[in-house]
Parts: sequence; structure tokens; C-alpha cells
Amino acid sequence: MQRIRLRYTKRGRLRFTSHRDFQRAFERALRRAEVPMAYSAGFTPHPKVSYANAAPTGTGSEAEYLEIALTEARDPERLRLLLDESLPTGLDVVDAVEARTSGLADRLTASVWELRLDGVEPAEAEAAVAAFNAAPAVEVQRRTKNGVRTFDTRSAVAHLESVTTHGSPADRPTDRPCAILRLVVRHVTPAVRPDDVLSGLRAVADLAPPVPAAVTRLAQGLFDEETGAVTDPLAPDREAEAPVPHPAAASAAAKAPA
Repeated sequence: MQRIRLRYTKRGRLRFTSHRDFQRAFERALRRAEVPMAYSAGFTPHPKVSYANAAPTGTGSEAEYLEIALTEARDPERLRLLLDESLPTGLDVVDAVEARTSGLADRLTASVWELRLDGVEPAEAEAAVAAFNAAPAVEVQRRTKNGVRTFDTRSAVAHLESVTTHGSPADRPTDRPCAILRLVVRHVTPAVRPDDVLSGLRAVADLAPPVPAAVTRLAQGLFDEETGAVTDPLAPDREAEAPVPHPAAASAAAKAPA
């Protein structure tokens, strides 16, 4: 059995698709691309697809991950192209590697988010960011299935800044200047989402965008405590690829006496 790990995106209007919507679309793409999927056992077999830390409905993403199991070996790049052609524009498969290590989900410990705040002046956002970073704790409330829960958002945010770039990959770009926030959030329990950070900014600095923020996940992976970077979770699989022998070396090895 071969395992392939894929990175895909949710762009434009497709950011409003739920995780269940994507699952249905992806399983249709697997059938269209005639991928030799491995199936689970039992009365209701289903394709062996493992999803990891999907973004919330309504947010864009450049870094969603999943893993599939195949009954026959396939070239990862060729498979990526077939699946990308079988999915609607906006749900784009942008990377594929053969799984050569374990624990993909364990390497998704933080996310880099970008929040575009239309109608908010950059100076106002900078002041709010400064207040948030200076606070020892920023508690917010969120309604869950078990009732209203209070938790600290500040401890989960490893980095938060206001940026001035206009070349943003976030959804709904406009020509008018607006505030753009870039933040790195650790994956903790309970999970701290970008809208929780916005609630925290409202609590400490009364920052209230007049329209909903356009939220995009730019990356997710293993968080490096020393550098503050979020690393590529597929890099270990690439590094574990078996080296291809040089033709001359292979020829010499074949002629060597036993």
C-alpha cells in the first residue's frame, strides 16, 4: 500500500465550503481521476482518506493537508495534476509527496493567518496589536455545544503584527488601504481561532471592523520555538526520499565482481 500526502487550497468563494462539502468533492475527484484507492473493511467501505486540521468554514487557506492510501503505486506529481484537474477552481491541489515518515498530524502544531480588516485604518490596527501583545492574558468567551466557555487567547498567539503589504493573498482584496494583520497561532486545546483573536482585540482595544474580516491561512506546520517559524510539514517526507543512484555509479556497481 502506498500513502500520498497532499496540500490543497480553499480560495475565493470556495472558502465558504464546509469540510463535509470538500470531502464529497474530493471523493468525486478521486473517482474521476481513477485513483486506485484503498478502502476500509466492513459493511460500508469508504476510501482511506485522512484529513488533518481543516480550516473553519468561511476562511480561505493556502495550506490544507490530507493523506490517501493507494493499492497501486503512483507518481505523486502525476497524481496531483489529475486530482487538481478533477476539482473545481479554488480547491487546488498544489503539492504532493509520498509518505515516508509517520505523524503528519503531529507536525501541524501552529498556523500562520492573515486577516484583512476592510474599513479599519492601519494606525488603529497597530494600536490594537500593541495593546494585545502587551497584555499578560486576553480572555474571551465562545459558545460551544457544552455552553459558554471562557479561555485565554493571548497564550496561544506566538506572534501578532500589523503589516502594510498590498500584495496580500487574502480573499476580497480591494484597492483601498486597509489594515492587514499577520499572526502565528499555536494549535492548543481549546483551539484558538482567528475570530477569537479578533474578539480579544475588541476586548483590549475596542477594535471592531465594520465588515467581517477576510481570513486566510497562509501556512501550517511544526512551530519552531527558537525562530518563531512555522515549517513545511511535508519536508521530512521529501528528505526521506531514497537517493537516485548516478548512472555511472550504477553501471560500475553492476560490473563489479561478486
